[in-house]
Amino acid sequence: MSIRGKACIAGIYEHPLRKAPDKSVAQLHAEVALGALADAGLTIDDVDGYFCGGDAPGTGPLSLIDYMNLNVRHADSSNIGGASYILHVGHAAEAIAAGKCDVALITLAGRPRSEGLSKGIVPRTDNPVQPDFPWESPMRMTTVNAYAMCAMRHMYEYGTTSEQLAWIKVAASHHAQHNPNAMLRDVVTVEDVVNSPMIADPLHRLDCCVVSDGGGALVVVRPEIAKELNRPKIMVRGGAEAVKHQSGGTFDLTWSAGALSGPKAFEEAGITPDDIKYVSVYDSFTYTVLTQLEDLGFCEKGKGGAFVSDGNLISGVGKLPFNTDGGGLCNNHPVHRGGMTKVIETVRQLRGEAHPAVQVPGCDLALAHGTGGNLGTRHGAATLILERQ
Repeated sequence: MSIRGKACIAGIYEHPLRKAPDKSVAQLHAEVALGALADAGLTIDDVDGYFCGGDAPGTGPLSLIDYMNLNVRHADSSNIGGASYILHVGHAAEAIAAGKCDVALITLAGRPRSEGLSKGIVPRTDNPVQPDFPWESPMRMTTVNAYAMCAMRHMYEYGTTSEQLAWIKVAASHHAQHNPNAMLRDVVTVEDVVNSPMIADPLHRLDCCVVSDGGGALVVVRPEIAKELNRPKIMVRGGAEAVKHQSGGTFDLTWSAGALSGPKAFEEAGITPDDIKYVSVYDSFTYTVLTQLEDLGFCEKGKGGAFVSDGNLISGVGKLPFNTDGGGLCNNHPVHRGGMTKVIETVRQLRGEAHPAVQVPGCDLALAHGTGGNLGTRHGAATLILERQ
């Protein structure tokens, strides 16, 4: 089913707190839900569809539907890690087109900073019943060393350098300085990044994302409802999802599932990467951004290092402004899932509501993309193309 023109994003909200020791995860979900509904000009009584991912407490949608006293006729808890919330926009558009709901609420929330959780540097044990567990767990793989392995292979294959990766952090920092809620607001240089402590070769501390509490929410509605609301109309123009795994051992570390989801999303939208004015791309690490930009078609495979260098991702300076809120590298990264904030900032740009210093002039077509899982083993990806009507 094509989702082009079938739904609009009417409400967005990003929790302002980066540390919330006195709030429960359920409370954070409720607060971002109310914020997004207020932004759309709707109420909790208007919601008839609910979407959440693996961050939801208890029994997922059942617990939160109960906690928020929702009266829904459709629920979806599809989970592909951090990309789930980009995927959920597409699923909400499909549900709306199928007549299963009219107003879909999507929420994310978590407290990894308050709880002292940083999954990037601890062994990934996951669920012992997973078929891969007996083989991977003894190797004590962590998220950061798995991504470092991918980055190192990219460097070997294509000559990518640490200095080129550092430009991605530099661009994020130039944007974060204008975000009062960002965790890291100091502008950094390439030298700052490559001279920061090595975490997993070739990734330095400043190549890694922050860890925060917080969350966000989206309200996706039928186009007829969007016309009645006093908000800019942000239409879903295209979307796709994909999964990449180890293929029984035939595995190329240098590309992501974005190489599968991106072309499908562009085909559905009827546009090409050259038409995109702004991108929000998941940034767990600097390398994550580089490989996704290649895979989405913004530059050739192997040419990402040159593409991101010299400020090309900085709004007002470069060809392709990215993550103008500072992204996961500088702003926030709740629940180890970055897809939600990618959609939120994309909508801000299309509405013309980003900070004036980073607002992209004439932004009418934008892309949000993310991965969830682990680039070094198996992961899902979701691509979303949005248009201001």
